[in-house]
Amino acid sequence: MSWSPDPLSPWDLLEAPVRQASTLEETDQRPWPVPSRPWVMGQTWDDLLFIHYRVPAEQLRPLVPDGLELQEHSGSIWLGVTPFVITGLRARGLLPLPGASSFRELNVRTYVTRDAKPGIWFFSLDASSRLAVEAARRLYRLPYFRADISVRRRGDELLYECSRGEGKAFSAEYRPDGAVFNAEPGSLEYFLTERYCLYAQHEGDLFRADIHHRPWPLQPAQARIDLNTMPPVKVSPGETLVHYSARQDVVIWPLVAA
Repeated sequence: MSWSPDPLSPWDLLEAPVRQASTLEETDQRPWPVPSRPWVMGQTWDDLLFIHYRVPAEQLRPLVPDGLELQEHSGSIWLGVTPFVITGLRARGLLPLPGASSFRELNVRTYVTRDAKPGIWFFSLDASSRLAVEAARRLYRLPYFRADISVRRRGDELLYECSRGEGKAFSAEYRPDGAVFNAEPGSLEYFLTERYCLYAQHEGDLFRADIHHRPWPLQPAQARIDLNTMPPVKVSPGETLVHYSARQDVVIWPLVAA
């Protein structure tokens, strides 16, 4: 039996926008200032698992635009797979819409920089909402795909399954396994999570969208990954680094030329 986020209560409809906007009260962790123009979208990310693999640079370099520099940490290029649940999705100034603001998502990403702005390059983003897929493709030029995604809860464990077709599928069980911490600047965990923009490409041109959130509340995690064919290259299942985050509130700016 699949599990979907509970319908947002009236309190949730009011609380999520306040939490999201309040993230701008904490900005010292950013590597560059918050943009002066207004942000346009708020989201909340729940029950997120960071799965990271070491990947040879020569495998990913052909898949990333030439205008972006692949970043290395601890002697490796890293590829991330992140399953989670989005709640509280809304446009700035509006409340989340019941029935349209919550869905499941799974991203595949790596870490890049351009003009001293380290960010994320997405190889794919799978979502259970067709509306979200169409809007994100149009507004953010990101490689979103509609997928069948289910989440089940078993105590503090989540059972997450994603299937897109074309041989793309993911199945895992995961749970937090330790105290909450914020990553130390310079650490591998900081490098993999504290990212404040994403990059996209459209018709040969590069674009950037700034994002903002508080420092990630991370926890060590236990994960059993039964199936993962989402990455665009082969990854070694025996060398995974996993972290869990219960909730992260985010605000996002529109695309600008990078």
